[in-house]
Order: sequence, then C-alpha cells, then structure tokens
Amino acid sequence: MKTKASSGNGPSQRQLRVGELVRHALSDILSRGDLPDPALSRVLITVPEVRMSPDLKIATCFVMPLGGKDTKATIDALATNAKPLRGEIARRVELKYVPELRFRIDTSFEEGARIDALLRSPDVARDLDHPGDQNDNDTNEDEA
Repeated sequence: MKTKASSGNGPSQRQLRVGELVRHALSDILSRGDLPDPALSRVLITVPEVRMSPDLKIATCFVMPLGGKDTKATIDALATNAKPLRGEIARRVELKYVPELRFRIDTSFEEGARIDALLRSPDVARDLDHPGDQNDNDTNEDEA
C-alpha cells in the first residue's frame, strides 16, 4: 500500500524534477535571447533554482542578473514577459499543464556570503580555537 509523504518533508521528487526541467528551459530561453524584449536582451540572467508548487501549477523562478545590478528592472521585465516565456517553455518541456511563472531575486549568494562572514568573525574564531566545550567536560567527568 502506498503512503503519501507528509507535507513537512519538503518538495516531492516530481516537484524537483519538473522544477529542474523548467529551470533548464528558462535558462536556455534567456541565454539565447529568444524574446524580443530589449530589457532582457542586454542583461545576462542566471536561474539558479525553480521551485514548483505541490500541484505543479506555479513555478517560482529565482533569478539573478549577472553582476547583481538592476534587479528590480530585471524582475519587472521578466514579469512583463511571463506569458511569452510560458509559451516558450510549453514548446520545450512536455507537461500536462504549463505552470504560471513568478519571478523572485535569488538571495542565496548573499546568504552564503553572510554565513561566510559570520564564520570568519572573531567571536566564532575564538570559540573554534578553544576546544574546551561542554562535550569535552562531560568526557573528563566520566573518566574521573
């Protein structure tokens, strides 16, 4: 008997697979300049991730213009061209239903940089330099 995964386990394999198909198609469309919009043709856009809704009807596309400049203008241009982009994706990816496209700025690079900065901070370095944490004290007490 098959059991349905609980909603708290993250995206399903199908969501991940369809998201990756849409991401590849969108990346290809944007890199080839298949849209006539000049706002999109003069900027290189990376698409690091596409997250699909559980019913596969909405694709949230995380994008970043190369260099991280003019993010607002890029999102606006993509939103304006969402319908033609959706049509191009329909021609490239065999899906029963082509998802609605929503665009968001990808902040994963900023988040990674923030975590790197935290790991290099003096407070964290001090904690890493002193191996006398709680686990070491527990071990010493057990041996005594």
